[in-house]
Amino acid sequence: MMYYTYMLRCEDNSVYTGITNDVKRRFKEHCSGNGAKYTRSHKPVKIVAVFGSPDIESAATLEYYIKALPKTDKEYIIQSKSINILKYVVDTEKYQYEGEFIDGYS
Repeated sequence: MMYYTYMLRCEDNSVYTGITNDVKRRFKEHCSGNGAKYTRSHKPVKIVAVFGSPDIESAATLEYYIKALPKTDKEYIIQSKSINILKYVVDTEKYQYEGEFIDGYS
């Protein structure tokens, strides 16, 4: 089963990062108020980046390191569509950029 680390743009221009095995379903949950505590008070408006991982551990590791970054570095990941900024802490070859949205959800 594939797992994904995803980044959402919120109404206040903040960036939320999470993991899931179904990005479309998880985005709907965030939008309906049934997602993470953060997205209940920072309404998500768009999926801005999705990275595929071979397993849940890899997805969680990537999420951890992205969340630890300053916002400028998160914006760099979104703009560059690459996690090479993290090459010294994660094996970037494990992850595949999947796009800005999945099945029309953006």
